[in-house]
Amino acid sequence: MANLSSSAIDEFKALTRGQVVLPGDPSFDEARSIWNGMIDRRPAIIVRCAGTADVRRAVNFARDNQLLLAVRGGGHNIAGSGVCEDGMLLDLSPMKSARIDPVARRAYVEPGCLLRDFDHEAQAFGLATPLGINSTTGVAGLTLGGGFGWLSRRFGMTVDNLISADVVTADGEMIRCSADSHEDLFWAIRGGGGNFGVVTMFEFRLHEVGPQVYGGLVVLPMDQARDALVKYRAAFETWPDELTVWAVARFAPPLPFLPADVHGKPIIAFAVCYTGPAANGPAVVDEVRRFGTPYGEHLGPMPYTAWQQAFDPLLTPGARNYWKSHNLATLDDGLIDAFVDAIGNLPSPQCEIFFGAIGGQTMRVAPDATAYSNRDAKYVMNVHGRWTEAADDERCIAWSRAFFDASAPFALGSVYVNFMTEEESGRVGAAYGPNYARLVAVKDRYDPHNLFRHNQNIKPSALA
Repeated sequence: MANLSSSAIDEFKALTRGQVVLPGDPSFDEARSIWNGMIDRRPAIIVRCAGTADVRRAVNFARDNQLLLAVRGGGHNIAGSGVCEDGMLLDLSPMKSARIDPVARRAYVEPGCLLRDFDHEAQAFGLATPLGINSTTGVAGLTLGGGFGWLSRRFGMTVDNLISADVVTADGEMIRCSADSHEDLFWAIRGGGGNFGVVTMFEFRLHEVGPQVYGGLVVLPMDQARDALVKYRAAFETWPDELTVWAVARFAPPLPFLPADVHGKPIIAFAVCYTGPAANGPAVVDEVRRFGTPYGEHLGPMPYTAWQQAFDPLLTPGARNYWKSHNLATLDDGLIDAFVDAIGNLPSPQCEIFFGAIGGQTMRVAPDATAYSNRDAKYVMNVHGRWTEAADDERCIAWSRAFFDASAPFALGSVYVNFMTEEESGRVGAAYGPNYARLVAVKDRYDPHNLFRHNQNIKPSALA
């Protein structure tokens, strides 16, 4: 156990506005749990921060007591970086304020906010910024890794819409960084993860979106997947930025618009979100409907907030998850063949593979404009291994790795840092490519002793 005296803990608790949770406390197990059920770690102390003062004091306490420090926002990170063994868990989840300025079109968002919290406030004014596709994801971790979702083809990566941030650095100081202040730190946090400090406030640019969008699902039999993906690949090149279509293959969940005899069969689903005028939606998405002969479809106008939550039932917390990911410039014929083979061997009802189409505005930004450098990625592929029982670990992980290896010859070689598992620290350089050396220089300035290392770590020069 970490060597913490009871007097030091008592003094720390007395000076903390939030809650300090210790092993043995009734709320300890709940406080240490995160989204990925494969991660089971027991911190020595958990600090549920009520505000920036708590964050600063916790950072100082961890540094002064040489505690391993894990920072949790939404707790959704696949690698489990939001909780550590025998150190301090700095829990930001109580910090959930999201303030919208509808005139300036700005959002001021604390790091405990989930996507649904942000969207709830912003959509009250018909505004949004690009976020992810699962509303229980934390805004902080998503943003710091780059961030993309249904709006990214139109408005760019999440970090492309970040205006400023308040950051508590390793020395316990708070810095506001932007394009005009601490520009090096502002550049680094836009994709560099939690390597440089704890962000206690994000300022985002907002755009007019919704409150209604046109979208839904077109679900095809798996035996039509090869032809459908060839058509998808061609259509992608002509679509407006307002249209985003992702391809997902898995066993069919019990969706109400699918015949009962389709439930549990392998399918490929095209998930559609069109944010242009809703009246234009049917004509714009008609091409997707003609990729094959669907088992069923569910398309129409719906609230943007509803679409942002549409996949939540398939991504509930507590399951065991293992991911492998590639960035792609195209869907090569060989990749499609490997994909069809992999779906023919799905190891659990929850496993899936998706191609997340980005491109559009995400590719119109220079690779060195932000720490996120993968501006040549038209698609982000994720092998999403997901299952319930520990006895299935070996089989499901092996399946994920096998398709990852089979698809590697058709990939760019880079990777989206938020999709990297705990074992993939060797790919950190691939995540940042030509920006890695500059990130190390920023790390040397703001965290030379690597206090913030429980992440996909960018090591300072002295420790490299």
